[in-house]
Amino acid sequence: MEHCAECHGGVKKASGFSVLSRASMLQEGDSGDPGFVAGNSEESALITRIRSKDLDERMPPEGQDALSAHQVEVLTKWVDQGAPWPQHWAFASIQGQDVPRGVHPIDYFVNQRLDSEGLTSSSRAEPSTLVRRLFLDLTGLLPDMESLNTFVADPSGLNYEGLVDQLLTSPHFGERWGRHWLDEARYADSLGYEKDSVKKDAWRYRDWVVNVLNQGMPFDQFSRHQLAGDLIPEAAQETLIATKLHLQTQFNLEGGIDAEEDRVKRVVDRVNMVSSTWLGLTVACSQCHDHPYDPITQREYYSLYAFFNNMDEDASFLSDNPNNAESILNERVGIAEKLDQMLSRQITDKNLNNQTVGLLGKLFNFDGGKGLTRHMRERVENRRETFVMKRGDFLRPDSKQGVVLPGTPRIFPPLRDEIQLHDRLDLVDWLFSGKHPTTARVAVNKVWMRLFGQPLVDTVQDFGSRGAQPTHPELLDWMSAWWQSEAQWSLKRLIKWIVMSDTYQQSSAHRPELKRVDPDNRFLARQNRFRVEAEIIRDISLQTAGLLNLHLGGPAVFPPIPDAVLNQSFTKYGGNSKGRDRYRRGIYTFFRRTAIDPNMMVFDCPDASASKAMRDRSNNALQAMTTLNNEVFLEAAQSWSAKLLQALPDATDDLRMNHTFQSALGREPSAEEKAQLIQMLQEARDWFQGHDKEAVEFLGPYASNEMNPSEQAAWMTLLRLILNLDEFFTRE
Repeated sequence: MEHCAECHGGVKKASGFSVLSRASMLQEGDSGDPGFVAGNSEESALITRIRSKDLDERMPPEGQDALSAHQVEVLTKWVDQGAPWPQHWAFASIQGQDVPRGVHPIDYFVNQRLDSEGLTSSSRAEPSTLVRRLFLDLTGLLPDMESLNTFVADPSGLNYEGLVDQLLTSPHFGERWGRHWLDEARYADSLGYEKDSVKKDAWRYRDWVVNVLNQGMPFDQFSRHQLAGDLIPEAAQETLIATKLHLQTQFNLEGGIDAEEDRVKRVVDRVNMVSSTWLGLTVACSQCHDHPYDPITQREYYSLYAFFNNMDEDASFLSDNPNNAESILNERVGIAEKLDQMLSRQITDKNLNNQTVGLLGKLFNFDGGKGLTRHMRERVENRRETFVMKRGDFLRPDSKQGVVLPGTPRIFPPLRDEIQLHDRLDLVDWLFSGKHPTTARVAVNKVWMRLFGQPLVDTVQDFGSRGAQPTHPELLDWMSAWWQSEAQWSLKRLIKWIVMSDTYQQSSAHRPELKRVDPDNRFLARQNRFRVEAEIIRDISLQTAGLLNLHLGGPAVFPPIPDAVLNQSFTKYGGNSKGRDRYRRGIYTFFRRTAIDPNMMVFDCPDASASKAMRDRSNNALQAMTTLNNEVFLEAAQSWSAKLLQALPDATDDLRMNHTFQSALGREPSAEEKAQLIQMLQEARDWFQGHDKEAVEFLGPYASNEMNPSEQAAWMTLLRLILNLDEFFTRE
């Protein structure tokens, strides 16, 4: 691979020869000979060419480094031994192994690795750190004072488990873990491209994700409803909403576009998203040619494509203007008039033509009815035929290769062969058959990443030959096997099982010896500390200030966004939400693809153009400028100062300081911290006492006649600092 794949890979197959797989090397090339004859190096063209002294015959060719004598010897012995081809770890069957009774399997495998490296695990984190970690990981919120004090007073294993169970049943669990999924689903409230129009009722899919995660829907059912909910007999309306996963692609509404080209782009996007999310493979290269590194052919790509090629999209979610209720009403009245003459007849599949079905689909939401649902969603008649597209060009179908039927790559176990024409339900059954090697591994790796800040396999959406090796392969396989068989794909059971381990509960404190031996903490001798995501930074700032609106679900809201950002979009819509809606959680913020909320963009929120399982974590000056000066964070400090002085009007500075630290950081300040902050507070008091006007302006709408403005402004200065501490944004 190192010396040959560039010319003899999946993209470029010089002389018709490829080294990507054993099968491809055994195929006849342009010369009519296979690359090698297994068991006979003397008759193998490959060995003859690498041994040749003739520079015109030798491989690699002149101008490239020849293989060393040792490399030639190794290849020769390999061919003589029958050319055994090792299976890539991710494509091999999941292998579980026995774990001693009485020890947590995670701790068992992690400690085995630590022992082999001569390392020891860290002690348990401080109770205050542990409770804050759990709240942030499971709900994306800070602990309330009661929960914090209760656990700190008794951090026993029993109380810890009780806290875990409490958070797993919190309605905010679905919001936290739903946001993770929406990144992968490339969820947005707009359609993308230049117009970037509103995607009507997009929020219903977001709410479905949050609700079913709260209900504990197993991951196999969660996947089934989204990938093939419209094919489930007697599917309920909620199940049909789940299939809006397929509508998270971008839609081009510009004039003069080729509608078929745009449809093909959306199908391609679905194939790529499904492959990276469930298979853990990047297959986009195979749209134009065989994969350059993984054994996936171009024809196999279009076999996956065929699963999605006959989905007809319901265009009722398209809308250029969120305020066009009147035009929508008029349209539906007109439709009703056209249907009036049909209503006296019984509605069956036999007497419905395509026009009638289209009209009914616009006017009504059907709850059930397998035949009608399939007729509206998945084509039964006039099905599109799938062909390999030459170089990925939809105008150049390769009819010589024949029609491509729905199928899966040969590197995986086969689909059920008793079915002639497979559909998306068969695809889901195949993914969750228990025999598929990557479905559970890929999902478990991502759950681990959410709870440790880094995955066991760094390339979370690419388990292929160019992907990373797992740091703890036995642990990954044990968890994958346990999740399928014991936990029955339950996400909540998997999360609880992980957070109950000693490995998860370790301190994240710096250890000099670890920095020398394992600077990236790949061996897991401690927990990781990392900055929380964009939405959570805003959420906990508003929560600490007493502003956060914890209402669940509903249409998207519009928090304050600068006009300069709004004006970047061709379509103007939105505006600032009023009242409590402006303080909703970040997951409910209207997500416009061409004008992302700068508060989220600066903290690495993805743009929904492609599936993103692992967010970037950058560190730049714009982030500090945002949390210091942006309207949202400034208002948080203003509100917090007013609420603090109202709640503790006669308290000492010392008591107020303890209260603010516990609210924001889950701990009390050290003596050194307190001394520095008291000095800062006094300096602010001294300045504002002579600048009442500036104090009132600084406090904005939270200035009160009932409080001394200079005192409140001084405290606001200090609280603003606390809201900008690295520790505040960091999950320890």
